[in-house]
Amino acid sequence: MAELFDDKFMQGPMDEHGLIRLCGSIEHVIYSNEENGFAICDLGTDTDDLVTITGILPYIGEGDMVTVYGRWVHNPKYGRQFKVEQSEKQLPADRASILRYLSSRTIKGIGPKTAQRIVDEFGDETFDVIENHPDWLASIPGITPKRAREISEDFKNKAGIRSAMMFFREFFGAAVTVRIYKRWGGSAVDVAKKNPYRLCDEIEGIGFERADRLALRLGLDKSSLDRLCSGVLYMLSANAGQNGHVCLPREKLVAGAAKLLEAEEAAVGEAVSLLLKEQKLRVVTFDGTQYLYDRFAYDDEKYIARKLLLLDKVCPGMETANIDSFIRKEELESGMQYAMLQRQAIFAALENGVMLLTGGPGTGKTTVVRALLHIFAGMDLRIALCAPTGRAAKRLSESTSCEAKTIHRLLEYGGEEGSGIRFHRDETNLLEENVVIVDEASMVDNHLMCALLRAVKPGAKIVIIGDADQLPSVGAGNVLRDLLESGRFATVRLNEIFRQAQESLIVTNAHAINRGEMPRLDVKNNDFFFLPRESDREIAATVAQLYQIRLPRTYGEMAVQGTQVICPSRKGETGTENLNIILQSALNPPSPQKREHRYRELTFREGDRVMQTRNNYDVEWEKPDGTLGSGIFNGDIGVILRIHPKDETLEIAFDDRHVTYEFHMLEELEMAYAITVHKSQGSEYPIVILPMGSAAPMLLSRNLLYTAVTRAQSMVILVGRQGILQNMIENNRQSMRYTGLVRWLREGEA
Repeated sequence: MAELFDDKFMQGPMDEHGLIRLCGSIEHVIYSNEENGFAICDLGTDTDDLVTITGILPYIGEGDMVTVYGRWVHNPKYGRQFKVEQSEKQLPADRASILRYLSSRTIKGIGPKTAQRIVDEFGDETFDVIENHPDWLASIPGITPKRAREISEDFKNKAGIRSAMMFFREFFGAAVTVRIYKRWGGSAVDVAKKNPYRLCDEIEGIGFERADRLALRLGLDKSSLDRLCSGVLYMLSANAGQNGHVCLPREKLVAGAAKLLEAEEAAVGEAVSLLLKEQKLRVVTFDGTQYLYDRFAYDDEKYIARKLLLLDKVCPGMETANIDSFIRKEELESGMQYAMLQRQAIFAALENGVMLLTGGPGTGKTTVVRALLHIFAGMDLRIALCAPTGRAAKRLSESTSCEAKTIHRLLEYGGEEGSGIRFHRDETNLLEENVVIVDEASMVDNHLMCALLRAVKPGAKIVIIGDADQLPSVGAGNVLRDLLESGRFATVRLNEIFRQAQESLIVTNAHAINRGEMPRLDVKNNDFFFLPRESDREIAATVAQLYQIRLPRTYGEMAVQGTQVICPSRKGETGTENLNIILQSALNPPSPQKREHRYRELTFREGDRVMQTRNNYDVEWEKPDGTLGSGIFNGDIGVILRIHPKDETLEIAFDDRHVTYEFHMLEELEMAYAITVHKSQGSEYPIVILPMGSAAPMLLSRNLLYTAVTRAQSMVILVGRQGILQNMIENNRQSMRYTGLVRWLREGEA
């Protein structure tokens, strides 16, 4: 294999970034995707050798003269290839090359015969005629004036991508440039020069900071109204993503944007007024305070309120006697005697269009779901069972013996569109199900809840289930708590811990923590343990020892595969960043038998546990049975199976889904031997180790501790200082989120 990489191609001119440069003409286009610009081509180089190149090569055609920058890779199936990271395209200059270029059908409306006639007529001036004198083309037999204009327009568009690639290459990758070009065509460069901030407003993947860099490089005034408007929208977006706010008080938004943009508050206020006039912002007054929304967040929140109130209003209820009969029949068939609150929950779900069920671990939420599934199925109703994450859906399927889907899968995710994602199920293509049951609803943010409700048909029931005392969703909103606080829907709070659950200290201690009480730490033969350690260094060392030696020695494979370290913080000696380094070294050390790849500050090694850190709806996966699909989501955990250095890819198994990642996608991954509490939401693990070490006070809270403890199925081990544990229990400060859903619901928006 090495011989393939030792020839003259491995040497050659490089640019300042260490990329190899190749020049030549495109001899054959093997594959081309017009949507994203990806292509596979044979390149005839100036040394007369044929090279296969792959990468973002928009509107590439046979005969194109190109200069490409990239690296050699080895594809296991196709052999040596040149992976293009940047490219420059020049139009052919001589008659023969021009004819070949036009004959390749690169320009719509020109085939081989027409190309020959055009070149015979205009020779070396052909491109100038097509671009600047399209009416002359009408003198060619078979070309009408209309067709001549269409040929010229298509030629200009394809010439425009060249200028766009050259202009944006310093600031954005080729894939982003293709998105920019597809949005504005040949005017893309002019749009960016006139107002670079339109890029972050209208193009997915370009944030304010990147657009701001481009704007300042172009010499735009820092106090320009375009910059201030974009900065205000960025502040709203950043607060939604980082703090979960759906809206912000006007004064806070203006002050924060002024600080970020180093501008006067009066100037930012002027920008806000313009955005309101253009309806890019919405303003609402609650209790005498003005709150500002971006228009999409405003529409989402209003829709959630309207649709839920509509569903609750139009869904036909059942007679009380019939409901009692269904419940008694279910008890007889299942051999169970439901507790009073469980009966109330079943009754409320049958009687109402919208029903909320909440409660902590061991209180019987799953028992209620099973009963509802049997009763609704007996009524010949179609049921959709869903949860926000793959792990939560899988757990729901296992506990109910019924298929549960992620919300994305239920809605038939259809890729990204504009600045958001597209679902095939919506108001124009409603779900057929008569009942929709949503579990782990504390994790569902405003945008996802809105998307789900858009697809629920009027007259259907929706049952929303979750533990309101857990951490709220990562995305903007506080849907479950807001619905409960509104008091507008039938609600049952399960609080009785059943006998079997009472035997578990995980359950009883979780409830004690939730009540603000210290958990029992003195029982040595149960499922909840506390190992006192004083220094953060001792805590980290004990965590590693438990994971590597003590737990596997006692519990075998279950501990090897099922242990998860969950931390309040990323930073510090007991945070995920440091513990992942320690645990990787202990559990998966370097080995001649294991390939690895260094990416930024991380070394990824075969056998490592890794986590996806953002939703990627486009990445494709395959299951062992051949099932294909797409989408790996924030919080999904997998194992690196193989690394292919020559191909610059690695294979990862996310449970039964196998995915190939290119090295540039590694920015979406991090080590997962230790994860934060936020990333653990919706998942359960046989054994949870929770370090009780130093962290920022805002992270040492009761609901964060409660969420971490309730992730464990069989065992919880706290390692650290009892004082930290006490502080977390006493700190019942909830992270406040600015939302308006409670008010919309109470005002009866319908």
